[in-house]
Amino acid sequence: MLFWLPLFSFVLIVIIVKVYLQLTSGICRSNAHMVGKVVIITGGSSGIGLETAKNLAERGAKVIIACRSVRRAAKAIEEIIKQTGNTNVHHRQLDLSSLKSVREFCSNIYKTEKRLDVLINNAAAGGLGSGKTEDGLHKGMQVNYFGPFLLTCLLVPLLKSSAPSRIINVSSSMHKYGEMDFDNLNMERYWSDHLVYANSKLFLNLMTLELSRRLRGINVTANSLHPGVTATTVYKNIKNSIIREIVNTLVNFLNKDLWQASQTSVYLAVSPEVSNISGRYFSDCREKQPSLLSQDLELAKRLWIESENLVDYKLPIE
Repeated sequence: MLFWLPLFSFVLIVIIVKVYLQLTSGICRSNAHMVGKVVIITGGSSGIGLETAKNLAERGAKVIIACRSVRRAAKAIEEIIKQTGNTNVHHRQLDLSSLKSVREFCSNIYKTEKRLDVLINNAAAGGLGSGKTEDGLHKGMQVNYFGPFLLTCLLVPLLKSSAPSRIINVSSSMHKYGEMDFDNLNMERYWSDHLVYANSKLFLNLMTLELSRRLRGINVTANSLHPGVTATTVYKNIKNSIIREIVNTLVNFLNKDLWQASQTSVYLAVSPEVSNISGRYFSDCREKQPSLLSQDLELAKRLWIESENLVDYKLPIE
């Protein structure tokens, strides 16, 4: 009997968490259209990004899916068009693990687009190991933070000329486990897959905070969000098959479906309620308090400067 008690308690806790997540899941109730608007979604070919793309396409937006795989993007575009009837959905190749690819992507956007109304930094990956990219940056940190940082900086001029416009950074509640060590931003002194993911999400929150300060008064907002516990592909790169299956099994049970998980991204992209709100953190379509580190203005400013140095680009100050 004593053997089964811990297992029973664990199962009960999991069920309670499941019920709580379902009851508190927020839904975007705005019916705002996006006709004439241009949206870029990184990682829009699968998971939360795909569901977000479907919703915004259904509202009439021109949706640009930014991802590495041409095959997955083509499949996603076919699915979006079939479900929404909006044929103005496109793919532009983007590999966030290459700063050269980020620069080429942005150069192409400036050649083909006259405006950009919403940028959603949605793409993320976990379990990428300790390897470095061709740019000398830790791969996980570059895919999840340094790549999106450069992408956003390069697109700010287009967002400014298209104002009112919005920048949305998909963070995670995992940011609360992040550490701020300016001697280890690139994970060279110590690292773990868990810390890389947590730090990258903390850095996204701080990037959002500093962006909101730098863009104040020009009608370009920046907000971050936690989509909730979801069934997603973020853990697909975990190499240990046993750990990967355990994580996936738990996540797949304790999850919102992908449509529910996309709702806060959609809310921040379309809702009039947040048109003048910037530098905040949201979950379940409601503003929430992130970690204390995420709210530190001085840390945000210093991280921004260090990030500019690491990606070799400085956002012009006007």
